[in-house]
Amino acid sequence: MEVKQNVKSCDFQDKDRMMDALSSQKFLSGIYNESLNEAYHTPVKNCFSGLLNDVHRTQEELFAVMNERGWYPVEAAEEQKITAARQKFAAKG
Repeated sequence: MEVKQNVKSCDFQDKDRMMDALSSQKFLSGIYNESLNEAYHTPVKNCFSGLLNDVHRTQEELFAVMNERGWYPVEAAEEQKITAARQKFAAKG
């Protein structure tokens, strides 16, 4: 049986691949975080902690490249909103 691939139906661009990779990293982050919270034994916790840190680094690198290429733009926060957030969380501390 011969399997034919329709290449045109899988015509992903670099941006699509990067967005897919970033989404995957975000998903893994949630899984590893929950696993870390649920783990009981220290070696297992350490393993999940290392995996979570790796995922965060990869996510940061992917975001930086996407942002640099204009595929994931971020607007700077207004100073007034930053000050309000600081005051809000400082009051809870």
